[in-house]
Amino acid sequence: MSGPQCCENPPTLNPSSGVGHLEKVAGLDSYVAGSPDSKSAIVFVSDIFGYDAPNLRKFADKAAAAGYYVVVPDFFYGDPYVPDNAGRTIQIWLQDHGAAKGFEDVKPVIESLKSKGITAIGAVGFCWGAKVVVELAKQDSIKAGVFCHPSFVSVDDIKEVKVPLAILGAEIDQMSPPAVIKQFEEILAAKPDVDAFVKIFPGVSHGWTVRYSIEDEAAVKAAEEAHKDALEWFAKYVK
Repeated sequence: MSGPQCCENPPTLNPSSGVGHLEKVAGLDSYVAGSPDSKSAIVFVSDIFGYDAPNLRKFADKAAAAGYYVVVPDFFYGDPYVPDNAGRTIQIWLQDHGAAKGFEDVKPVIESLKSKGITAIGAVGFCWGAKVVVELAKQDSIKAGVFCHPSFVSVDDIKEVKVPLAILGAEIDQMSPPAVIKQFEEILAAKPDVDAFVKIFPGVSHGWTVRYSIEDEAAVKAAEEAHKDALEWFAKYVK
């Protein structure tokens, strides 16, 4: 279910990266950015490498600069996937960190935000995180969702989506190849009550929105285009 591409280009984790700060949200260590007085929030659900990834936090900071209160919880409890640990393959790691557990953990985060007076909440999921976001999108707990290079999301999941959903896919992606993304698009197009935006980015690989080299100009440009698309989607529905 998860191939080597899911684990490629691991980020150099940096717990002090970003312009936000760390605090507990619903009991989870979380990177938080933006004004706590905002009535709109975005929850970022990371890929398997977790919430300390600098490019992930950079994207969260962009969302905060756009006016959102942004929360990036550590759904892995200080135990992100470590590719160099040969004794603990991705399959073994996933037994401890299934997306079903992530979904259970995100629900109190959503409730915590609502208790602060936040009235509109969106969620963006990367790779592993997209499976958590699709579960939220099956309910009315968020106003809109975004997938970036999703993993583990099925056709049956998409059939149950009830909120506006944007899917940003990669041309080179074993986890959700373009043919699968097109299937998702067809299902969403047949749901007149659910607005959707689907885009496949040419020449990029799984993980490109957050696992790019800042020295690779083309990679940075593609990631920034995806960030822009995601924020424009949230601007439309999470307000």
